[in-house]
Amino acid sequence: MSEALREHHADMLYQALLNGCTLAPLTERWADIGIEDAYEISRRILQRRLAAGDELVGKKIGVTSAAVQRMLDVHQPDFGFITRHMWFADGADISLSENRLIQPRAEGEIAFRLKSDLCGPGVTEADVLAASECVMACFEIVDSRIHDWRIRIQDTVADNASCGVFVLGTRERDPRELDLPNLRMRVFKNGAPLSEGLGSAVQGNPLTAVAWLANTLGAFGIPFKAGEIILSGSLVPLEPVAAGDRFELDIDGLGSARVSFRA
Repeated sequence: MSEALREHHADMLYQALLNGCTLAPLTERWADIGIEDAYEISRRILQRRLAAGDELVGKKIGVTSAAVQRMLDVHQPDFGFITRHMWFADGADISLSENRLIQPRAEGEIAFRLKSDLCGPGVTEADVLAASECVMACFEIVDSRIHDWRIRIQDTVADNASCGVFVLGTRERDPRELDLPNLRMRVFKNGAPLSEGLGSAVQGNPLTAVAWLANTLGAFGIPFKAGEIILSGSLVPLEPVAAGDRFELDIDGLGSARVSFRA
């Protein structure tokens, strides 16, 4: 894909983000689009967000669990950037319209905060553990600027890994004190049990998922930086979000996160 075409697709996706609307899949518009093209489109969208006053605060991996891959019919992880304007406090009441959320879905994750830089290739689970300051419970509200979530891997990577907003729990734990693969998450919607999952749902271990992300972004020359938040992928199936919904999750030994939604 030419640089001009990458800019064109970045402009279309950025305007869809600003206007709260969807587009036909990029993979239908341009059959030859590759992962590198998609990533470069995503970087251009990030540049537009930063120029508008946003701030990069971390990175994310998505589509890591078998349940989510089956749901979206995307069978490899995606990756993207998270920014300050996406970040909400625990217990936030989020406006769907003000935040231009179009077709949002909630997922429960384990988030990492880093205390030192990491840059792939060659990052291991042990490297991730050594570089991590703490882990927290997290809701990510994914969203897609692609119509009806008709995504392939190139569509979601170009669309910043279908990022919407995220909420971090207030409790911070040292990951060295936790058995991350065996942590159990329970999710509740409007007070009723919704789903459960283990840390092992994300590539067998959240550390493995974060190492994969560090190595994948490292291949593009993008490091993890000290202080960044890294979202490691959903432990449970995605759940559609509507105005009036309330979600809560609890992770054994780690803590909870809560979020609600209004029009």
